[in-house]
Amino acid sequence: MNNVELFTEIGIALSTEKDHRLLLEKILLNAIILTRADGGTIYSVTEEHTLKFETIINKSLKLHLGGTTEHKITFADIPIYINDKINTKAMVAVAAATGDIINIKDAYHDKHYDTSAARQMDSQTGYRTQSVLTLPMKDHLGELNGVLQLLNATDESGEVVPFNQENQLQVRALASLAAVVLTNKQLIDDMETLFTTFSKLIAEAIDKKSPYTGGHCRRVPEITLLLARACHETDSGPLKDFTLTLEDFHEISVAAWLHDCGKVATPAHIMDKATKLEGIFDRIALVDARFEIARRDLEHHPELSPISRQQKLTQLESDREFIRQANIGSEFFNQEKIDRVRQISQHYQVIIASEKQTILSDNEVHHLITQRGTLTAQERQIINEHMDITVEMLESTKFPKHLQNVPEYACGHHEKMDGSGYPKGLTRDQMSVPARMMAIADIFEALTAADRPYKVAKTLSESLTILGRMKLDHHIDPDIFDVFIDKQVYLDFARSALKPEQIDDFDINTIPGYLPPKQRKGLAAAIKTRQKG
Repeated sequence: MNNVELFTEIGIALSTEKDHRLLLEKILLNAIILTRADGGTIYSVTEEHTLKFETIINKSLKLHLGGTTEHKITFADIPIYINDKINTKAMVAVAAATGDIINIKDAYHDKHYDTSAARQMDSQTGYRTQSVLTLPMKDHLGELNGVLQLLNATDESGEVVPFNQENQLQVRALASLAAVVLTNKQLIDDMETLFTTFSKLIAEAIDKKSPYTGGHCRRVPEITLLLARACHETDSGPLKDFTLTLEDFHEISVAAWLHDCGKVATPAHIMDKATKLEGIFDRIALVDARFEIARRDLEHHPELSPISRQQKLTQLESDREFIRQANIGSEFFNQEKIDRVRQISQHYQVIIASEKQTILSDNEVHHLITQRGTLTAQERQIINEHMDITVEMLESTKFPKHLQNVPEYACGHHEKMDGSGYPKGLTRDQMSVPARMMAIADIFEALTAADRPYKVAKTLSESLTILGRMKLDHHIDPDIFDVFIDKQVYLDFARSALKPEQIDDFDINTIPGYLPPKQRKGLAAAIKTRQKG
């Protein structure tokens, strides 16, 4: 094989390797082949300006450490500088600091460099270091990203000879090629790190924006990845052929961290609305003050008898407590309760600043008669719009090719399998498996969360019961729900994130919509038999 063919093969090998550690080993192995060296070492550069041993190879000593081997290198990193001065006791440090190529004919007789370390090592191993070639590897900006050192070049007969100028040029060319590959890989790694960090930063900013959902953006990725792993490992049922690569897991992780990024535009007083009358502050205090004025007026009403006054005060306190409880929004507000709020509003009038007014304003009545939770229909629409914003943000982002599915995964967690979800009203067939996973993860996190002001954290049995009913109602993916149960994803998450009292004892077979694998298999076989008949 001539040099052109060899360099072509080396270039292909280097450019296809993704593992940084293995990439450095390939550089060393190819340099040894080019120069017929007996061995060598390749180093990476640490943030502390030291040289880290990555791979050591020595044919004579039958030594191969680091790289693809299971033999770890225990040597300490070599400092490039000591007390702000070049570490002259190590040739690799000198080459790293100066950028010079060091070519020594015989380490035992060289007068320009300190080779005592090599001689000391030889005394321990019985080796004889003779010719040494040390080259710094630099990127396109001239920044050091590694050092390559080769030992004992040999001629065709196997005799140790100095590294000649052709050797030096060849290894320098290899080092330059390797530096480009290393730089490109480092740029990609840096981009990945930046993107991942930025994704988590957005999620953390949203969590910090809301003290009541402070862990949601962190917990949803945890559940999603647990579920993704479970689906990947499933070897039976509809998802038996579903597999994920490491890149797929990374893509799902990024999507999960960004799934609620649109909430950056959701007003905090709506996102954190703990009670029906809460806005910038909880207006129940104003309502309470009006009740207090009404109570004072009753106590001093000159035309009321003591018995009548007491009856009216008792009724007033009952109505005040009812409004306080209505404000909490923890129970379903039926028509009877709605009517009572309206009656209370019209029944009491108070005078404030010489102006007569009802004890409840029209706006307060509108909020208090909300039937579920604390959000009015208009406020819930504002909350739901976070998905429209999420879609706009992510679909306008130019993701690299290996992350191009992030928008679809992230924007599907409020869709339902029957098409009744939002923001796009997608059906199951229009959604990818990861997007459907994220929907289950998001719902399960919301059900079990203990940091919501408007609800009590549900137990595992309660949460799975709700999920099971959603499966039966065609709101979540049935196959992924089965994996969620079969592989005990719910329990893995619960053990790390839920309170002990939420992990209750229950019979998994009582969960709506769930059948054990054997029963599902039998049911599928029966359906198939009927179809054939």
